[in-house]
Amino acid sequence: MSSKIIYERFLWFHSQVRRGLYPNAAIMARHFEISAKTAQRDIAFMHDRLFAPLKYDLSRRGYVYENESYELPASWLSADELLALLISFRLATTVPDSGMKTRMKTFLNQVLSLYTHEVPISLEGLGEKVSVKNIEYSVTSEKTFQHMLDALLHSKPVRIEYYSPHNNEYTGRDILPLHLLSYMGTWHIIAHCTLRGELRDFTLSRIRVIEPSAVSIPVPPGTDSIKEYLRWNFGILSSTEAIEVCIRFAPDIAPWIQEQVWHVNQNLEWKPDGSLLLSFSVADFREIKREILKYGSKVEVVSPPALRDEVSAEIKKMNNLYT
Repeated sequence: MSSKIIYERFLWFHSQVRRGLYPNAAIMARHFEISAKTAQRDIAFMHDRLFAPLKYDLSRRGYVYENESYELPASWLSADELLALLISFRLATTVPDSGMKTRMKTFLNQVLSLYTHEVPISLEGLGEKVSVKNIEYSVTSEKTFQHMLDALLHSKPVRIEYYSPHNNEYTGRDILPLHLLSYMGTWHIIAHCTLRGELRDFTLSRIRVIEPSAVSIPVPPGTDSIKEYLRWNFGILSSTEAIEVCIRFAPDIAPWIQEQVWHVNQNLEWKPDGSLLLSFSVADFREIKREILKYGSKVEVVSPPALRDEVSAEIKKMNNLYT
């Protein structure tokens, strides 16, 4: 039996109850030309699995709702839509909010209970087939994530105490959250910072204190500046200007690099010897330098000279550790 047809019966019964017509299993069986046992199972399913607050009224020989505000799930998901939702849930397991994940799981279990197919789909089964793994990411506290997400969605300024490992300092800032970003498992908030008077990136794991702000910070008009901020910065590193870099990969590693996206506006150029030139703009050398060093002798900085010098100096320091 098609799950969509079954759902139509649920919708019909729900409508009858909401209209005060006191439907029962016998009425439902006659309307859909099904057995009384099947109709009773549908009603029990609505009560037990869809949490419909159904109560049988003996005097009217039919069902009513104990809570008139109850609404049956209003949409039906196709197999592809359901699969997309399940995959989205699996990706969302990286969200550091146990309450949000529990609510999502409850909702999806309710949806899955309505879905029948030759091959059953379950959240547990999905966990065996699809996983998300991140490495070298910063762990964000659940409280910080919840508070920041609420401030972002409701355009509310917050006061934060922020730790910067680059200069080992703590600063108090009033910020207006504008964009939440998960980059390689680490959560960042792009916000207007009153201390600097401009857009700034804050790693959530470095926020030591977060509380409502007494400062009124108006929402900047448009989102173009945020998109531009993200587009021109390699990774999450902040800077006032972009710097064009060009790096060469050896022929034996070039095919793997071709498959990767290092920057949304990157350029690839194959050389006659099979090596690959990768060019794009960065805002800061710190992150790109780490990426370059990962590939050892298979990569060379072509430009700019400042980055080439920094990588060369780091290699010399590494060499001193082993000589």
